[in-house]
Formats: sequence, structure tokens, C-alpha cells
Amino acid sequence: MMIKPKTEVPQIELPLINDTRWSLAAQKSKSFTVLVFYRGLHCPVCKNYLEELAKKLKDFSDRGAHVVAISSDSEERAKKAGKEWDVPELPIAYGLSIEEARNWGLFVSKGIKDSEPDMFSEPGVFLVRPDNTLYASAVQTMPFARPNWKDILNAIDYIEKNDYPARGGE
Repeated sequence: MMIKPKTEVPQIELPLINDTRWSLAAQKSKSFTVLVFYRGLHCPVCKNYLEELAKKLKDFSDRGAHVVAISSDSEERAKKAGKEWDVPELPIAYGLSIEEARNWGLFVSKGIKDSEPDMFSEPGVFLVRPDNTLYASAVQTMPFARPNWKDILNAIDYIEKNDYPARGGE
């Protein structure tokens, strides 16, 4: 299923590695909630991507955007990533079911190495407006070639300055 811009996204509520819960419905962002779906602990590309994101959390916050990273990992694997990766302030949610991943239009892979879970979602970045409608998304079939955080921050600046509407929903 592909979620079209300007339509409501699925509700999502998951546990965080800091032993609290994260809910899309509870987000009261001024501009966007940025949902960053990642493959999991086994993915070195995800590690680098989330470490870069963690360095830019204040930049997102300054723009009124809330950020969360989400994976299908178990609690144990997600907490291990939180400890071993340089992502101290990044909210990391875990336990995304494969069904939920599919509801978000994410691609799903079967593990091919012992270090990988049996099934996991491939990456995706979703910019969701405060009214829970999709503004934009980028979904990958593999860990490579993801949107650059500087480009996303520049896009948010442009969108907000120019009241630029969501596109691609026709």
C-alpha cells in the first residue's frame, strides 16, 4: 500500500528504548513529525544515517519538527543499538510489526545472514503534518541512497517560508 500525500497516515504507537512510549497522535509539532524507519541493529548504513540525524536533532527542533527512528527490532536489539551507536538524544522506537511496516508502504526483506532478523522493514523517511496527513516520503528497497538530512532541513525551510503545498497526491 502506498500512502498518498495529503491523506491521513496510519496511527502508530511503539515503545522507546528509554522505557517510555512514542505515539504519533501525541506529537504536537509545529511543522512536521519526521518518522525515520530503519532496518535495525544489523545495518551499518543505518548506524551512520542515524548518527548523522542525531547530530541534527536541534536543527529539526528549531524548525518545529519532531523526529523518531523506528525499526522492527526487538527491545534487546534496539537497546543495543542505542548503547553502541552515537545517537544519545535520538528517540528510538522498536517493535514495528511487519504488518505495520506494510501499512506504511515500506518494503520488507527476509534475513540472509545470522546477524539479521528473520524479517525486517527497509528504510523510509516520512514527513507528517500536525494534522496527521502525509506531506512527503522517501521509501527505499535497500539500505543505500537515502535522503540527505541537510536536504530535508532545507526543504522544511522552503516549505514553511513559501507555504509550499504537498505534491504527488493525485
